[in-house]
Amino acid sequence: MAGRPQIRGARTFASEVDGTRLAWYSTSRLNITSSLDNVLVAIADPTRRAILDRLARVTDVAEPFEMSLAAVSKHVQMLERAGLVRRSRRGREHTLTLDARPLRRVVQWTSRYERFWTERLDRLEAFFAQRGQPE
Repeated sequence: MAGRPQIRGARTFASEVDGTRLAWYSTSRLNITSSLDNVLVAIADPTRRAILDRLARVTDVAEPFEMSLAAVSKHVQMLERAGLVRRSRRGREHTLTLDARPLRRVVQWTSRYERFWTERLDRLEAFFAQRGQPE
């Protein structure tokens, strides 16, 4: 469709119903953000961020939190689904380790916006600096 931004992987469809042209947009092929979404949801919770800071045995991770081991385990499972934590088992002992690769994707995604806003703010600063100069 003219004038609309094109998103790689997305498709626009058109059809006619009773002589009226209908268009719809499918994002079904845009599953690339689902992993990014999972990471952002996982790190949005302060308890899960604190768990990431303390990675060790699950029982040690759970110790400072005023919640049950089962509740901490649910937070850990969310971090595992996001790919941020790997769990290894040795007997009854579960040890957690960080996998930072998903966080790197978040950094790459946010860095685009950092460049965008830095450029815009630099332009705004130059505008006000020029405006304050006597002619």
